[in-house]
Amino acid sequence: MFDKVLVANRGEIAIRVMRACKELGISTVGVYSDADSNALFTKYADEAYAIGEPPASKSYLNIDKILDVAEKSGVDAIHPGYGFLSENANFADACDKAGITFIGPPSEAIRKMGSKISAREIMEKAGVPVVPGTGEPIDNVDEAMEIADSIGYPVMIKASAGGGGIGMKVVHSKEKFAASVRSIQSVAKSTFGDPTVFIEKYLPEPRHIEFQILADKYGNTIYVSDRECSIQRRHQKLIEEAPSPVMTPEFRETMGEAAVKAAKTINYENAGTVEFLYSKGDFYFLEVNTRLQVEHPITELITGIDLAKDQLKIAYGEELPYKQDDIKINGCAIECRINAEDPLNDFAPSPGKIRRYRSAGGPGVRVDSGVHVGYTISPYYDSMISKLSVWGRDRDEAINRMKRALYEYVVVGVTTNLPFHRAVLSNSEFKEGNLTTHFIEDNNILEEVKKIVDADSKASRTLASALDDYNPKVAAVAAAVKSYMESTQELDRRKPK
Repeated sequence: MFDKVLVANRGEIAIRVMRACKELGISTVGVYSDADSNALFTKYADEAYAIGEPPASKSYLNIDKILDVAEKSGVDAIHPGYGFLSENANFADACDKAGITFIGPPSEAIRKMGSKISAREIMEKAGVPVVPGTGEPIDNVDEAMEIADSIGYPVMIKASAGGGGIGMKVVHSKEKFAASVRSIQSVAKSTFGDPTVFIEKYLPEPRHIEFQILADKYGNTIYVSDRECSIQRRHQKLIEEAPSPVMTPEFRETMGEAAVKAAKTINYENAGTVEFLYSKGDFYFLEVNTRLQVEHPITELITGIDLAKDQLKIAYGEELPYKQDDIKINGCAIECRINAEDPLNDFAPSPGKIRRYRSAGGPGVRVDSGVHVGYTISPYYDSMISKLSVWGRDRDEAINRMKRALYEYVVVGVTTNLPFHRAVLSNSEFKEGNLTTHFIEDNNILEEVKKIVDADSKASRTLASALDDYNPKVAAVAAAVKSYMESTQELDRRKPK
């Protein structure tokens, strides 16, 4: 096994990977920007090195600085976590050139899946179903408009590069098509450095369902359950669950085999996720995330598999210890992404210092976090505070357990999306498993969030008023106790020696 691994990431995912390393007896090296100098992950690592100031382009995305630390600290391998350099084929190549193992798929697999247009073409040839749309980038808006007319509105305009739900827009009419194309091209160029966009048919009542896969260097590839990721804002996930409530054993096998076919088509190795859109009984390839997913804990909770440790073992050259028939699903798990953001202000980030913090606990609760009291949520990076995950014997128990865990969770100092999660978990359509990627809008969730926020505010004012009345009495009691203690101490001094 590796002797020392550098984790080229920050926050909770850095700690998650370091935990896996420690359980395997591997020393860990952390890297941090100036904004993260006092972050928890820097203390958790066996060694930690500064790599520059924010933003990420000067630190966490600086390949030369990271490899310089890797050489200086003498690591065998680098784990990129998710985000940042995790899906950067050039970084994987640079690691290989430096004689350092990249804990992830081969760079060629990353490149093939780095372009959604390329990925779509590869999967179509392999016989994996894809959403009706263009197989070529949009060069001419007028020609693209003709294609959109033939497909039929609504259509989805997508950036070919990147991920995380950025660079996507639904267009419902011909009148808004040209302006929408230019808008997404601009976003794609500024965010990913590539203005290439393409068109897909927008599916009715779409659900976002993905399959976790594991693949070793010896051709063994399996799917490790499915996850439902339909609760999203701006095409970015907020609540995930495993397994999907729409799934049957037969349908899971069909989709899982398609995921394995997708992985084998690009000679995939290590952990990854094949994402699909599901609509009215049919499913379509969406993309491959060539890394560990944010929501991997819920798959671990229902299967007992440690995906982070398996990543390390596969990268080291070990063969997968599981066959497909060995994978068993036990119960249901739900994950809520606890973010410092304001749901009532278009989910705008809410950076600032955490003044009070108490995470949830108890049976069946897992918290993946990198924060603490006094920690400052930086404006430079993702606003995630933690991932709150629960396990239940069935979906009803998991929902009730998550509601209890959300009740226990306390964060003071920054605005959070805790009220949003409480609103969703209490929604009757969510309880029934009737989910789509536009669940928030269809169910007026933000109206329920406002009611929760208003009720919490009223409760806080009532408590503050009670404390104002109570505090003088507490002070009087404290003064009396202090007087009594001073009296007893004086009596002790007067006792004959």
